[in-house]
Amino acid sequence: MLVLVLFTLVIYLTQQGHGRNIRPPGIAVPPVKPRDSLEGFVEWDKYSMIIRGERVFIFSGEFHPWRLPSPGLWLDIFQKIKALGFNAVSFYTYWGLVEGTPGQVRFEGVFALGEFFKAAAEAGIYIIARPGPYINAETALGGFPGWTARIKAPLRGDDPEFVNATELYAATVGKLIADAQITVGGPVIMVQPENEYDTWPGVNDTDFPAQFNKNYMEHVKQQLKKAGNVVPQMVNDHLYQGNWAPGSGLGETELYAIDAYPMRYDCAHPDIWPTIRWPENWHIKHEQYSPNTPFFVAEFQGGAGTGFGGVNQDSCNELVNQESVRVLWKNNYGFAIKIFNVYMTYGGTNWGNLGYRGGDSSYDYGAAIKENRHVWREKYSEEKLEANFFKVSPAYLTATAGNGTKGAYTSTDLLVTTPVRGTDHPTKFYIMRQDDWTSTDTVTYAFTAPTSAGNISIPQLGGELVLTRRDSKIHVTDYDVGGINLLYCTAEIFTWARDASGKRTLVLYGGAGEVHEFAIDLTNASTTAAYASLHYGGAKVKMVKSNQLVVQWTVSPERRIFRLGDKLEVLLLWRNDAYNYWVTELPAKAPISNYSSPSKSVVVVKGPYLVRTADLDGETLRLTGDINRTTDIELVYEPTGKVNAVSFNGEPLDAKRNKDGKLGALLTFSPPDFALPDFSALEWKYIDSLPEIQASYDDSAWVSCENPTTNNPQALLTPTSLYASDYGFHSGSLIYRGHFTASGEESDLFLNVTGGNGFGYSAWLDDEWLGSWDGAGTGGGSHTHSRTFSLAGRALGAGSRRVLTVLIDHMGQDEEAPGTDAIKAPLGVVNYGLAGRAQADVAWKLTGNLGGEAYRDLARGPRNEGALFAERQGYHQPAPPSQAWLPASPIRDGIAAAGVAFYTTTFELDVPAGYDVPLSFVFANSTAGANYRCQLFVNGWQFGKFVANLGPQTNFPVPEGILNHNGVNTVAVTLWSLDEGGARLDGLSLEPEMPLWSGYRKPWLSPQPTWQERYGTY
Repeated sequence: MLVLVLFTLVIYLTQQGHGRNIRPPGIAVPPVKPRDSLEGFVEWDKYSMIIRGERVFIFSGEFHPWRLPSPGLWLDIFQKIKALGFNAVSFYTYWGLVEGTPGQVRFEGVFALGEFFKAAAEAGIYIIARPGPYINAETALGGFPGWTARIKAPLRGDDPEFVNATELYAATVGKLIADAQITVGGPVIMVQPENEYDTWPGVNDTDFPAQFNKNYMEHVKQQLKKAGNVVPQMVNDHLYQGNWAPGSGLGETELYAIDAYPMRYDCAHPDIWPTIRWPENWHIKHEQYSPNTPFFVAEFQGGAGTGFGGVNQDSCNELVNQESVRVLWKNNYGFAIKIFNVYMTYGGTNWGNLGYRGGDSSYDYGAAIKENRHVWREKYSEEKLEANFFKVSPAYLTATAGNGTKGAYTSTDLLVTTPVRGTDHPTKFYIMRQDDWTSTDTVTYAFTAPTSAGNISIPQLGGELVLTRRDSKIHVTDYDVGGINLLYCTAEIFTWARDASGKRTLVLYGGAGEVHEFAIDLTNASTTAAYASLHYGGAKVKMVKSNQLVVQWTVSPERRIFRLGDKLEVLLLWRNDAYNYWVTELPAKAPISNYSSPSKSVVVVKGPYLVRTADLDGETLRLTGDINRTTDIELVYEPTGKVNAVSFNGEPLDAKRNKDGKLGALLTFSPPDFALPDFSALEWKYIDSLPEIQASYDDSAWVSCENPTTNNPQALLTPTSLYASDYGFHSGSLIYRGHFTASGEESDLFLNVTGGNGFGYSAWLDDEWLGSWDGAGTGGGSHTHSRTFSLAGRALGAGSRRVLTVLIDHMGQDEEAPGTDAIKAPLGVVNYGLAGRAQADVAWKLTGNLGGEAYRDLARGPRNEGALFAERQGYHQPAPPSQAWLPASPIRDGIAAAGVAFYTTTFELDVPAGYDVPLSFVFANSTAGANYRCQLFVNGWQFGKFVANLGPQTNFPVPEGILNHNGVNTVAVTLWSLDEGGARLDGLSLEPEMPLWSGYRKPWLSPQPTWQERYGTY
């Protein structure tokens, strides 16, 4: 089917001369210079992007498919982003996950891109591809493979050693992206070489040879072009200095963008908004750096991340909440932004050790779509209101930014007003905000608006306008509603549409208790005030002068409807009621199909939790979506005027006309009934996962730490390198064994260990526990820790062979460099000393995941496993050889001493068809002061790292596709006690999140290879 669609699309474009020139009505568009083979596909000028001949506001959400390793759910995320009113998704590819073995690039299984592009096309989402090679993204090593940490050449430079290391990846990913470009029928409209390259230390360092970094940037650009990419290349300049902008010289890109995170990352104090980094004067800088391209923000803060010892993700949503969306996003519109990407819109999970040292297992990010895929955040609804407004405001697409001023348009200088003026249309957009953008005060004001009818002081019918606490408004003047001139409007516009009969439906909203007013110019409206009517009262309607019909009302939860004959219907809503409205596009003929377009028809529906798709079949409207409760559904607008029947998720509804003449029905929700496992009652099997401290353990197959030198920029403090990356171990836990022959005089052991924020470690002399470092979180802990362990009383007999064992929790490498190439900072044992002995008297061996860079589990990738015995054996996978293992439970029994226990069990699920029920594994944590760590494996996938003494995360969502909702599942837990007295789990449960009767497409299972005996285990 996909091949047929692509073939049809190619034929269509050939017949159409590479696309139609469709323009929004009323807009005279300046001529646009075509870009080679992109003509008719992707073009741009200084105002905005033009896709297939139509000007569009590119509203994009960041979504990383590898953070949701269930490809069958990618369509679900795309549909939820499309339901926001967005039309694009930006995504990174993660080099480190696909080339864990040097020279072998594996875009396979959950790492393949074909299904991602296919799902985007089905949902109608354009793609901005960002393949790196560096991505940052709170990933270990910023997305580089672990093995790049040991090459001598500086990363992200033009040294041949590094450049050559990127070639295979760049060629492979470049070809995959090229094959999905819009020019060949795919969704990709833009590509980004490199990422935030201006922030890397050394970019402007005069110590580097001339053209050092420009040569590299140019090379990355050419890699993508050589692979066949013809869509425009863009850059995101984090410093906003014009780096790599068009006309800047070697390395310049075609589209210049910036990124910004003005709310910063203090999720622990979400009510405190920072007073630094407020976006201002951006339009002036844009005119300076890139005047011939649209204003483009490639990353704007959509949330924030968390780390061990911090606060949970909901606190990050509280920091970057719906108020920040209203204030900061609308401030951006004041700069006439035309391409806008929100980082993140869906975050996902740092499963399988893919995150950097400062993060925990969750990458929910406080984003509009939660980690469990729910949209139940007010921020999601606020974003939906704003994005939909710009889909019906074509005058904005060629508008230019003005300067924000205090008191110029309002009766108080407590407010700042920024005008955005249409260049070929009388429409103006006025962005209103408080001068102190962090203020929680309430300010009343009058607004003086220049209009086509002259200056008007608003409100005209008495009273005052109001701006409450952290809020911002978009007031419009001379706004075209399908040929009717909205002379001014202080309420905000959600959407409008015009049906086949010529009737316009306009949806306005405001905050509770606010006074709002709009005026209609009746001069050319083909109707008179005599036909005006207001339903459900509570508003003023008055003619002002001879041609201005003014309507004023105070916002309340009750919906009001104003009608102007059969020409116009205006719905007057409370903002929270507007949240329940959905604007859903109807499919169009190829090549537009499901992609957003100003020329497409829409339906407006009220009621459900989510509306995914809509299609007209004669007189029947077929909807798909989700509900979480019994609710009324109402068809607010449809373009034909003929719909008299509605179905939802394939089920016909008993639809009738309500008192407003709208077709409505009742959607009945029945919660699903299914059983969940009781982990405290299940039969678990147990095996010791730290046999390395036993006298009988043989480590002859381990790597000997014999490298006398290192390429790492951090100089060695030991006779040979103990840096884990030097021996091919880059993720998960690490185990060192130090062999020495005792003299009997050894009094203490010094260790300097590094493992990332929140890491911990334990040390043993033979099978005697010496002690542990139980970690410190992001609030004050370091990623490095030094300690001296006393060996007094250990009876170290002269001449006896002794072994030191050090188990380290590897939390991931850093994501960016505080100094040139400091991202390579080593993890593991950095220094040691055995009192009374030379360092060289200790011979160290090391293990991490089995095989290191020659990792065994290709399906789950190079970072999913660590050094623990059970992981090296593959026992965390389904069907381990547990028949002879002891029956023991992590909840009932636990572990009696410092060490590591491994537990596994199975359970079945049978979630009823048609229901989307996110499920989370939840660790109880009521034991004060308990120092233990767990890894959670679900069907072999490491989906959580629980640190009992640090937190904050106790809830670990696992997506369907990893978790089998209709079959047998294997769950495994590693329990590492850092205390001498051992530990056990306070509790572990599988808990349902809010269930949905859903029109989602049930995902298939991600690869779940079962246990097989591995070659070379030890």
